[in-house]
Amino acid sequence: MSECILSLNGIERTFIQGKNRLEVLRGIDLDLNAGEIVALVGPSGAGKSTLLHIAGLLEKPDSGTISIAGDACADMDDDSRTQVRRHHVGFVYQYHHLLPEFTAMENIAIPQIISGISRKEARIRAGEMLDWLGLTERSTHRPARLSGGEQQRVAIGRALANAPKLLLADEPTGNLDPHTAGEVFDVLIRLARGAGLAALIATHNPDLASRMDRIVTLKDGHLI
Repeated sequence: MSECILSLNGIERTFIQGKNRLEVLRGIDLDLNAGEIVALVGPSGAGKSTLLHIAGLLEKPDSGTISIAGDACADMDDDSRTQVRRHHVGFVYQYHHLLPEFTAMENIAIPQIISGISRKEARIRAGEMLDWLGLTERSTHRPARLSGGEQQRVAIGRALANAPKLLLADEPTGNLDPHTAGEVFDVLIRLARGAGLAALIATHNPDLASRMDRIVTLKDGHLI
């Protein structure tokens, strides 16, 4: 049986807007196993980003439990949550958020250096990642000299640089044209499957969602 990498149980999140209570998540339960790629779909405003932020320990739920790679995380302090994110979780967002003053290689190497890997080893790993991404010839280019698809591929490399067990992606192809989106998605899935990651990928694209192992729909605060 595959290892359970992400386990969410009874996750609830409510926002207060003036006098109104907005119950975004109502008792969410979800398990993701190693090697499993799951599409998260739902209408805009349903809470997909909130769920991803909670799963990645960027936001705390009002109630419920979170386990990542066997670690119970819901009651961790901020330092412990940061360590879990740093070593076990990779994020890819709709916009690449690359550091504009650094090259493609440096953008992938920096997260590794922050996690304690030597600069030399980080650059070696970054070079290998760029090769897998088909971007070796762009390694010394800063983001402004890369196309949108190339920038997003670098962002994927950055997310996977520390060999996480869990990948969380929020509309990772949402800013790309259909052809480029398909190419970037192919890279993302190939690397995720090759590394045996558990992946939760929010998307509005039904064609991309259909290519994942299963689809969960967030609607009215519940997962279907």
